[in-house]
Amino acid sequence: MQSNTSGAVQEIAQEPEESRDIKHRYLEALTLIERLHRRLLDVIKDEFERNGEPEVNSVQALLIFNIGDHELTAGELKTRGHYQGSNVSYNLKKLVEAGYVSHERSASDRRSVRVSLTDKGLDVREKVDALYNRQLQAIHDVVGLDADEFDRLNKALARLERFWTDQILYRL
Repeated sequence: MQSNTSGAVQEIAQEPEESRDIKHRYLEALTLIERLHRRLLDVIKDEFERNGEPEVNSVQALLIFNIGDHELTAGELKTRGHYQGSNVSYNLKKLVEAGYVSHERSASDRRSVRVSLTDKGLDVREKVDALYNRQLQAIHDVVGLDADEFDRLNKALARLERFWTDQILYRL
């Protein structure tokens, strides 16, 4: 009996060369996207450890950054970011308990809870923003990425996101 891996290798080998070539690139892109997100979390974690911010983990710091100056619901955070529902709820609860985020029930819909940053949360957001600002110059100087390359990258990623969204919405 064949393992799944050898079956997948045989399946790829039977595809036309052009399809194998793009499939390889597609799978490489998926790996890079996943790895880049984990690496960003590592960079944020390292920054907070060096600056002695023990109460906030990297996921929570990124969540705080994405809340920003807005007053949002957990659902809005989920649709804006890359958070799973339980992940958002759990981390918001921890951030409220630690005093980084405030929450209050919506006056119009008592089921809805709106969150915003406290002064403590705004301080964390400023630290993440300062990290990003420091990185911008280095990204240009060391890596050589400029605005045009980021525009092309963002356009390609947005098209890929739209494709995956359509796969779900239209069951393609």
